[in-house]
Formats: sequence, C-alpha cells, structure tokens
Amino acid sequence: MGSSQHLQSGRDGTSEPRHRSDVTLRVNGKPHTLAIDHRRVLLDLLREDLGLFGAKKGCDHGQCGACTVLVDGRRLNSCLLLAMTLDGSQVTTIEGLTGDGERPHPLQQAFLDRDAFQCGYCTPGQICSAVGMLGEAEAGHPSRVTDPGVPSGAPVALDRDEIRERLSGNLCRCGAYPHIVDAVEDVVP
Repeated sequence: MGSSQHLQSGRDGTSEPRHRSDVTLRVNGKPHTLAIDHRRVLLDLLREDLGLFGAKKGCDHGQCGACTVLVDGRRLNSCLLLAMTLDGSQVTTIEGLTGDGERPHPLQQAFLDRDAFQCGYCTPGQICSAVGMLGEAEAGHPSRVTDPGVPSGAPVALDRDEIRERLSGNLCRCGAYPHIVDAVEDVVP
C-alpha cells in the first residue's frame, strides 16, 4: 500500500505538507513558537524539540503517569495531548518547578528528604502530579474518597487516603509509595 500526502503551496511557492501549523506555547515561563506536525504529542515536543527530558515516556498510553506535566495548572499526561491543541497554553515541566533555579520546589525537597524514589524514572511525573493535586484539593475538587459531607467547592483536607487516591494514576515500578505519600504529607498546608 502506498501513502499519499496532500500538499499545499508554501509561502515561498514550494509545496509543503498540510499537516503542520505554528503553535505558541509558554513552557516553564518561556515562549516557544514552533511549526509542528498536527499529530505530534506534547511529550515528544518537550523531549525532542525543546530538550526537556524530565517528563518520561513510560507506557505511551496514558496509563503510568511518567509523562505528567502541568498545563495551565492542571496535571495532564503529555503522551496523550496533541501539541497543536495547546496553542497559547502554559506548560510546566519538572524543570520549571524550581522557578529561579536556586532552590528545589518544596515537593522536590520533600522527595529528597523522604527518599521517595528509587530508580527515579517516575519521580518527575509523581512530583508534577502532586503539585497539580495540591491545587485541585485547594480548589475544592473532590476525589472518590472525599467525605461527602465536605461542602461543595470547599478545600479538601489531604490525609493519606486522599493523597493515595489522587496520585493513583502515577505508577512507581519500584514501590516507593509509602515514602511518596510521606513526602506529599510534608508539604500539605
């Protein structure tokens, strides 16, 4: 079977593939405008185009959470997000959590203090997911284990059960879960 590629006339009169568009993303506080293939996922753009290797390619199916990043403050699996749909979005990766780069983010420090990693492969996704989870709980988004008596929209207290439930989409093949929960508890207000 052969494949055909539809072409359109480019600005300079040459033919170019139609499946590319300019997209502007603000990644870790810096704007990036790229001409990307419509089928390119955010994870590949971050790793291959921007050289940000913190988000990992684990399952490539959105099941392990190793690729978790923050998009406009929400934690999302970057392996499932078409980059072209994020035009104008703010993307924060593990590399961008430190802000000024001088001190680690409080969750990064807690992971170090609690030895909340072994091989470290899942750690960037775990930390980005935890940052997003803290924001969700503060905004009053309930989880499956949230007490139904908590008023709608009120901040949700993060006990060990809440933390475990909210981070259940991030897998750790080494089994460092108790230390991960300890680290997150350390930064819960």
